[in-house]
Parts: sequence; structure tokens; C-alpha cells
Amino acid sequence: MFDINIHSLKLIIDIGNTRSKVALFEGQNIFSQCSINDLNLKGIQEFVKNHNITNTIISSVKDFNSQILAISDYYDALILSDKTCIPIYNNYKNHDTLGKDRLAAVVGANYLYPRRDIIVFDLGTCLTIDIISKKGEYIGGRISPGILMRYQSLHTFTHKLPLVKNEKRTSMFGDDTKTSILSGVQQGILAEIKLVLSDYRLHKPDAIAIITGGDCFFFEKELKNSIFAHPNLILFGLNTILDFNE
Repeated sequence: MFDINIHSLKLIIDIGNTRSKVALFEGQNIFSQCSINDLNLKGIQEFVKNHNITNTIISSVKDFNSQILAISDYYDALILSDKTCIPIYNNYKNHDTLGKDRLAAVVGANYLYPRRDIIVFDLGTCLTIDIISKKGEYIGGRISPGILMRYQSLHTFTHKLPLVKNEKRTSMFGDDTKTSILSGVQQGILAEIKLVLSDYRLHKPDAIAIITGGDCFFFEKELKNSIFAHPNLILFGLNTILDFNE
């Protein structure tokens, strides 16, 4: 008997430094998604249960381990690499050193806002800032420490500063050591984003600005008048690359 609950879907796997995001796409839309700390074949099989997977893509910023290889083999996945065909022009000097997350993010941005100059801020383990032109040319970008890395470095490279947990802090200045660290890190990142965006828009006043990544919601309110939040930008980019390679 035909099971009306079975869908034909694409499996998108984005493996980051600290966690993995997994999504099922139906055409250009996310059907379902989840975040996984311990990625393995059994967990993926449970996530896609009762669905027919037609195509799969895996992107990883880390080296592949046996679990990732097992998933890749089982689903005959397209592995995103510097040799993968992509729907943009890549002007980065060393394609093999470009992070797959950065590449997928600008592909996703170009898909969402075609024929526009775009600057992408990705707030994950690192803060990456990347530029793609209205001609679909990836220009390059910059990399600096992300929120947690800044907290960790203050604790690691000093004798007495504590390792604080990230929590929302809107004040410009702190009134004790903990809140001073929170304000310094968060306001420092916010100032960096605002300065880069301001400088870029001097040259490209009509440019679209996008913020994504696991920590993007910490800054969405402060930046809402000048920037679009797209937490699933990389997933959309990977789905676009997968379609481009069909």
C-alpha cells in the first residue's frame, strides 16, 4: 500500500567546528532540520526515516572521520571541495584553503539576492566577513575570532580573568569583571561589524548585508535596520550547489 508520508527529499549536511546542521530540502525549501553534536550514520538514518533521499551533499570544515565517511558512502553524497562545480565565480587565490562554510554562505547569498553586491557576516567559531559582487564573483573577505574564542583567549592568556559563559549584554560598559568581559567582547564584535559595513557601503551604497551563524541572534536587534538575518544561509547555499551539480 502506498505510504502518503514518504517524501522525496534532498539531504544537506553542514559540519562545523562545534556542531553539525542537517536539513531536508524539498525543492528550494527546508522541509525539516536539526542540529547534531555527535554526527553518525545511525542518527542521520533516524532523522530521514520515512523519507526517500534523492541526493545528498556534505560540507565539512574538519577532516572526515569514519562516521562522516560512513554517511557519505551510504547516501552516495556529493562532497563539497575546491573541485566542486559552483554557480559563482571564485576569485580567491587559493581555492583549496577557502573554508567550505564561507563558500556555501556566499553561494546562498547570491541565490537569495541575485545580481546584488552582498556582504556576509558569519558569526560562528570565527567571525568571517565575505564579499560577493552583483556579477556573481566571490571577491574574498576576512577572518577574526568569534564570540566564544574571544572569551576563551581572555581566560587562557591572562592569569586571573575568568572564563565567562555567553549571555546577552546590551550595556556599553560593565560594572564588574564578568560584565566588563561580556561588554568588551560583544560590543567589540558589534563595532567591528558596523565599521566594516559602513566602509563597504561607502563604495557599494546599495549593497545587501546578511548576518548568519550560530551567534547571529545576539546582534540581530542592534543591526536590524541595516542587515538581514539568515541563520540557514549555508544550508541554502549547499542546496543550491547540490542542484547545480545534478
